[in-house]
Amino acid sequence: MASSKPFAILILLNIFFLFFACVSSHKLPCPPEKPAKCPKDTLKFGVCGEWLGLVSEVVGAKPSPQCCTLVKGLADLEAAACLCTAIKANVLGAINLQVPIALSLVINGCGKEVPEGFVCP
Repeated sequence: MASSKPFAILILLNIFFLFFACVSSHKLPCPPEKPAKCPKDTLKFGVCGEWLGLVSEVVGAKPSPQCCTLVKGLADLEAAACLCTAIKANVLGAINLQVPIALSLVINGCGKEVPEGFVCP
């Protein structure tokens, strides 16, 4: 019997450590979010630039169908990242754009929303 006592203690300790590992593992911090990236060629978003020039002339006009087609297949965050990149790279051909306003106009005009707290990098 003396030889089975240390074995039983070892098993109980293993069960205790296993339980402790399971209980404490649910509080692991989340990995940091990856910055949003555009999965498409930014140059394609040049078709959205024509619409941005018309915004001051035609209030309530929708972006071009080609622009919305590009944005349609993307998640809100991806669409915002793509348009932000296009605006910053001046692919849209518009000068002196207010980035947050232009971004919101295009994204909202295509039936999407700029994610809360999104800032163009």
